[in-house]
Amino acid sequence: MRSTTAPLRRALLSDPSDGDFGSAAWLGTPDVAQLRRQHAAFAELLSTLGVEVIVLPAIEGLVDACFAYDPVLVTERGVVELRMAKAVRVDEPARLVAALEGLGVPLAGRLADGAVADAGDMFWLDERTLAVARGYRTNGGAHDQLTAILAEENAVVERFDLPHHHGPDHLLHLLSVISPIADDLALVFEPLCPVPLLEALDDRDVRRLRCDPEELEHQGCNVLAVRPGVVVMADTAPRTRQVLERAGCEVHVYEASELNLGEGGPTCLTQPVLRAH
Repeated sequence: MRSTTAPLRRALLSDPSDGDFGSAAWLGTPDVAQLRRQHAAFAELLSTLGVEVIVLPAIEGLVDACFAYDPVLVTERGVVELRMAKAVRVDEPARLVAALEGLGVPLAGRLADGAVADAGDMFWLDERTLAVARGYRTNGGAHDQLTAILAEENAVVERFDLPHHHGPDHLLHLLSVISPIADDLALVFEPLCPVPLLEALDDRDVRRLRCDPEELEHQGCNVLAVRPGVVVMADTAPRTRQVLERAGCEVHVYEASELNLGEGGPTCLTQPVLRAH
């Protein structure tokens, strides 16, 4: 399970809810009926690509809960319960842990007081190395505690600091600027990508594809690898889609006008329960 690109066999999603989108800092108030239709179509797309999809029911008011990737991290030993810095999301990690335990994924650890982290700031750089950002949603305490938790399965944390960019009120996750596509291929927005991370990719002979600069804010750099070289992305980044296709990737798109208002792409919407060759 220590992979971001191995074939996605099983995934957990969460239906969107209605609520106070303004307080949750969405870019605008979505058409909720259309939001739910887009989410259902996204789930169906994953199913057609061979993923077993489990969809949790919406909990009224938890408008960010449809972005099911952020509250927890699934590792080889089980699920790590994170602690979220965003006040309206503090109840989400326990909910995801309970759902995953119901699917047979045991608790492997949890962050304690002083540590905050979003899984959107994490991905597997290789089968032993978890890349973890240091930014406005993930702090140094989380790095220390994740290091101890992952040591139990002989894995390590490598820290990569994010830039200020537009500040704490404008979401920038590590997965906003890089999306692994295969062991040797990644989509990257280089202007905001930490230099040590670019060097780490080079050290591992990972070829970089460049996200179109005008499409970063439209989830252009957030793509979900369903299996190596086969990705799902929002329909709002056509030029980046061409970059991927010219590199030989198989690209599937979903309608994302309402989902994008929450500043989350397909990786954010999907909690991988099982990836396996």
